[in-house]
Amino acid sequence: MTAPVPADVISRLKAVLGPGGWSEDPERIAPKLVEWRDRWVGQTSFLALPKTTDQVAAVVGVCFEAGQPITVQGGNTGLVGGQIPQGEILLSTERMKGIREVDAFDDALTAEAGVTLAEVHAAAAEVRRRFPLGLASEGSATVGGVVSTNAGGTQVLRYGMTRNLVLGLEAVLPTGEVWNGLKRLRKDNTGYDLKQLLIGAEGTLGVVTAAALKLYPVMASRAVAMIGLGSPEDAIRLLVRAKDETGGAVEAFELMGRLGVDFALRNIAGTRDPLAEPHPWYVLAEFSSGEPGSADAAMERFLAEGLEAGLIRDAVVAQTETQAKALWAIRENQSPAQKPEGATWKHDIAVPVSQVAAFLARATAAMQAFSPGARIAAFGHVGDGNIHYDVLRPDGGSDAEHSARRDAGSRIVHDIVAAMGGSISAEHGLGAMKTAEGARYKSEVELAAQRAIRQALDPKRILNPRVLF
Repeated sequence: MTAPVPADVISRLKAVLGPGGWSEDPERIAPKLVEWRDRWVGQTSFLALPKTTDQVAAVVGVCFEAGQPITVQGGNTGLVGGQIPQGEILLSTERMKGIREVDAFDDALTAEAGVTLAEVHAAAAEVRRRFPLGLASEGSATVGGVVSTNAGGTQVLRYGMTRNLVLGLEAVLPTGEVWNGLKRLRKDNTGYDLKQLLIGAEGTLGVVTAAALKLYPVMASRAVAMIGLGSPEDAIRLLVRAKDETGGAVEAFELMGRLGVDFALRNIAGTRDPLAEPHPWYVLAEFSSGEPGSADAAMERFLAEGLEAGLIRDAVVAQTETQAKALWAIRENQSPAQKPEGATWKHDIAVPVSQVAAFLARATAAMQAFSPGARIAAFGHVGDGNIHYDVLRPDGGSDAEHSARRDAGSRIVHDIVAAMGGSISAEHGLGAMKTAEGARYKSEVELAAQRAIRQALDPKRILNPRVLF
């Protein structure tokens, strides 16, 4: 917990923010102090609500001069606690809602930090373009948040992480200086790429205030299928076939275990079992193409070959957009469907795609030995090796007892990941939750380099001080 904010700092912040630009009302602040799973609860006495980049710069400048820590928050959709203050000033980007420019010739859209992904998608659609970053939380996740955490989502397989989708950034550095790097260039070989340094830095090297984002053409055809499988090994074999069949047009390839589907059926209203009979594993596959009808034809060939090869047990192809949304809802509700089931150890890991099945087998055997009766809900982006590996308390067991064993259980999972050349955080970041553990898996050389960068840009460590190294 940080020290109370000095009265003179509060007074100066109120002056630079002006009417409507700040709040000390506990009821106004309260929703921003709890993350959606209720795991992280914070505290702050002051909420800064800048509306412009100049106001952000003024706030950060005052805080830098005073050595006053700041926690930055976008849509509060983070899952590792990095956006929840513990006594620091809370700077929210919720009022920075401008879409500054949409250019179909440059295939670029410039949006301020508080614009949601859903609003980006809508603005791109107005010029017959798309921004291919899809998250279940797109209605609340903001541009500043997804840039600062290098968010992934369901379309990484084809388009890459957020850092692959950003052309330029505008940001306020820890000193209060504004860096305007909002270029829309595809090529710029003039030294260090500062935008890539800020992407994924979790707000520790600067406050992202706007981003120039890459746009892509709207696809002429799209096919979505839910596929029943016998094993994760079959999913990996199918992924290879899907890439070969489509020539790289696989938009998404999402893996789910049956337990996660059961949770969705039980806890998410309106969910229907996707296939006539239950299967141990499922893949939600989406193909897209610029040619009318091409994605549907590719999906039909892919499913027929998979059935003939014995890799597919059953499948259903969405015939309408409503049906496609219903299939996607099963995948997108995997995490919300767990919430009523009790205490959970959540893991956001990545291993090489070829090792996904081996990881699942090793980790599950280890968890069954460590916590007999624990329920394993595994799902995620098998196409890029990112698995959300969640260990729920035994049915009827104690939440308190399960939670008390979280750190020891997670250490087992993460050690397996590290031994397989993987990462303990694939897309959620380290935040407050994993910073200490993240250091355990990094070399001293890497830690020293990261600390040197941070010290150079934020010598007083005022931005998100509890996050990263």
